[in-house]
Amino acid sequence: MKIDFHTHIFPPAIRQDRSRYFSGEAAFKTLYDSPKAKLAGVTEILQYMDTAGIDRSVVFGFPWQDGDLVMRHNDYVLDAVHRYPDRLVGLCCFSPLLQSAAKETERCLHAGLAGIGELAVYGDGLTKAVCDQMEEVMAITLDLGAIVLLHTNEPVGHHYPGKAPMTLGQIYAFVKRYSSNRIVLAHWGGGLPFYALMKREVKGALENVWFDTAASPYLYDPGIYAVVGNILGFEKILFGSDYPLLGFSRYFEEMEKAGMSMDEVAQVCGENAALLLHLED
Repeated sequence: MKIDFHTHIFPPAIRQDRSRYFSGEAAFKTLYDSPKAKLAGVTEILQYMDTAGIDRSVVFGFPWQDGDLVMRHNDYVLDAVHRYPDRLVGLCCFSPLLQSAAKETERCLHAGLAGIGELAVYGDGLTKAVCDQMEEVMAITLDLGAIVLLHTNEPVGHHYPGKAPMTLGQIYAFVKRYSSNRIVLAHWGGGLPFYALMKREVKGALENVWFDTAASPYLYDPGIYAVVGNILGFEKILFGSDYPLLGFSRYFEEMEKAGMSMDEVAQVCGENAALLLHLED
């Protein structure tokens, strides 16, 4: 089974006139102001899956700050999951600073979504204020056994749209504070896996943490697969394409360049996600 753990879908109204949604949503404008920044819907992602041989995709929206927009986008994801339950798994998405985040989390999880994500605060990163604000949401997801997918990025290197001013210390503080939750850190966790080589503490703190590969061809040498696999185990890596940013083929080519075995590729491309999502049957 091939599972893409990191994909975005948008309702028709947003895809047809994205500029209407720039006001008051600086992060959305930053990421999607360029006409080259693609927006996909349910039809497009199913076509992508059929072409790439993807059995299931984890789909979610955007971390809006406006509560009404959050609900409308999450409703679109809910509708997609209910229409295609054998193809799509949905996450509830919102800004971590949204005042109604806990209520929206409960609404979406009880309606059939598998977790929350991709949560992001692009302007400030994972500050203590964000960690504090997320306390009730994290308690709800823990109680319901739901997954938390969190946007992270490396604190060094070249700048690109959506690169938040976060530090590894902030990311680490978040996973330590919510160590009982099942957390997936997007984009290789901003480089956090490398610190599991330390003799004390870090590897244990990452026991309930997984790392997705979203945007990896833009960010890292293919060797990152072998490096993270050797440090934490390939069972901790989840294939995520960040579709429609990229599709499956680029990632598979890089896994081949990394010299991964067929068993390791199978783990990364679906088996790990199936276990995490309880789809192994």
